[in-house]
Order: sequence, then structure tokens, then C-alpha cells
Amino acid sequence: MITLRGKLKKDGDLTNSKSKDYNKRISVRDKLLIKEVQEMEQNLPTTCQVTFNDPHCLHEFTLLIVPDEGYWMGGRFYFQIYIPEDYNMAPPKVNCLTKLWHPNISEDGDVCLSILRQSSIDGMGWAPTRKLQDVVWGLNSLFTDLLNFDDPLNRDAADLFIKDKESFRSKVKDYVMQYAKR
Repeated sequence: MITLRGKLKKDGDLTNSKSKDYNKRISVRDKLLIKEVQEMEQNLPTTCQVTFNDPHCLHEFTLLIVPDEGYWMGGRFYFQIYIPEDYNMAPPKVNCLTKLWHPNISEDGDVCLSILRQSSIDGMGWAPTRKLQDVVWGLNSLFTDLLNFDDPLNRDAADLFIKDKESFRSKVKDYVMQYAKR
């Protein structure tokens, strides 16, 4: 009995890239992402927008946050989000692409957010039950109500906020005007 697979192999078609894709298994990460990306897009905060450079590559995308309140209001902040192969056991990797003055985001783009940590002291770290929409909502909250001045990534920003809130506000506005008005 001849099967399609056998015929393709006999005809030499297994060497082309489409046939190789046919034989490739879908990873657990990619199966999870099909559902989670749909949920995330349906539940995005109004201040957020998601862009996929390649619609077939769900494990890497850009998140735009445009805060409508708070110190960073009016800025446009871009985050690159990469979901590793061992997702959902490991958290997504997040990097802020926009330079800003923030106690929980370094000027190099590192982000300090409990749910992005593999484990955390407060018990709020990554868990396999978390989803992409939790990450998006957490990042969005960094611009409104989730500021952490007690354990900052950017100590200078936190210290300035504690010492002189008006100078902090001024420095944030300078950064927004210089780097986040695209």
C-alpha cells in the first residue's frame, strides 16, 4: 500500500522545506500561545497595542503602552516580549525599547516586575498558571499604580522621587519629550 508519505519520499519531495514543515511537531509553547494570544488581544487595556512582526511567530512581539494618566502620560513606550521554548514553566523575557526615567525600568531596558521573575520573595513570581495577559496588564500597571520604590531597579529614580517629587516629575517629562514622543 502506498501512503502519501511514502510517495513523497519516493519522489524525493521530502527534501523541500514545505515537506519538512509537515513533519515538524508543534511545541507545547506554540500550542499554548495560539490560545493565549487570542485571549490577550481580546482583553488588552485600552492603553496597549500588540504588534507581531511575523504573524506566524507568536513567541515574539512588540507591546506599545501609551499611558493616559500619571507621570508618563502622553509617552509611547515600546516593549519587546519574547516567550522562551520552556514557556509556561518559565516567564517571558521583556525588554523596554524606549529610554525612560522609571524606578522599575532601567535606562538599558531591564524591567523589574514580580511576575517576570522565576521565583520571588513576595510569592508573586512567575507560575505556570500565569498567562501573557497577566504580563501585559502588569507592564501597563507600571505606569499607573504598580510603582515600587522600596526595591527599585533604577535606584536614582526612586531616590529622586522620595527626596523631591517635583524634580522627579520634571525628569520624567524630559525623558518623555526626548525619547517617547514618536
